[in-house]
Amino acid sequence: MKILVTGGAGFIGSNIVDALIQRKDKVIVIDNLSTGRKENLNKKAKFYEADIADSKAVFEVFKKEKPQIVIHHAAQIDVRKSVDDPAFDANVNIIGSINILKGAVDNKAKKVIFASSGGTIYGECGAKAPDENAAPNPISPYGIAKFCVENYIKFFSSVYGIKYTILRYGNVYGPRQDPLGEAGVVAIFSKRMLSNEPVIVFGNGRQMRDYVFVGDVVDANLRSIAKGNNQIINIGTNKTVSVLELIKVMSKVTGYAKKPTIKPKRAGELFKNFLDYSKAKKVLGWEPKTPIASGISLTIDFFKNN
Repeated sequence: MKILVTGGAGFIGSNIVDALIQRKDKVIVIDNLSTGRKENLNKKAKFYEADIADSKAVFEVFKKEKPQIVIHHAAQIDVRKSVDDPAFDANVNIIGSINILKGAVDNKAKKVIFASSGGTIYGECGAKAPDENAAPNPISPYGIAKFCVENYIKFFSSVYGIKYTILRYGNVYGPRQDPLGEAGVVAIFSKRMLSNEPVIVFGNGRQMRDYVFVGDVVDANLRSIAKGNNQIINIGTNKTVSVLELIKVMSKVTGYAKKPTIKPKRAGELFKNFLDYSKAKKVLGWEPKTPIASGISLTIDFFKNN
């Protein structure tokens, strides 16, 4: 198939591109390289350096390539940045996504698979992991934007007939995650531990997240090409790991012995988040296969060698 991956030089997108190339799909990548990296790009993919907020550039790629499937991962991914500059976040994540949807519809793409955020859309979680019927309650502009785009996707589908699958991710981690950004605590801790630098924890360290390995997320995207039409689906593990527990596991793998540096909690961050993935199992035949200890070992090995 001919598949366009936005953000295909980034962390999750580039891993998806590799998997698509491996199964002999023809892959086109749009990425502005603001956080994506050229070294992540698969040489067999056709690359366009373009910003999704630039409608003219986006429409030119769609008109020229006419992909059958669009896997949309290009985004402003930093929750803290969205809090500091909501307008910038909205321009990339909302306006940019509308450009992608319009390009897809105008050039008769069959389906859009969208990377949404189960880690921010549901807001604070209680004792039970939310399923897809739980009321959205995002507390950051990033989460608000992701939920907004979900509704634009439904609009484009209802008016123009394009199919979609919306995947609401937990906290995705793994090889190629940016260790220098503000998002992606596993990558940030990996770099700091391997360099024997202080590990910084914002808040009391008891914040809980649902960590899902990037290889499992890639699998969910591949399954969504043929399944899950017009569905919203959680992609997580239904388990929580606290920041302090994460440090303990990572310290064991790296041999890191320093105590974390504690700093005040940052605005817009949740205390607890995890996801019920039973719908993914039913609709996609998907479930997480990578235990946290194995995923962290694979991630740290990547940073040791790169």
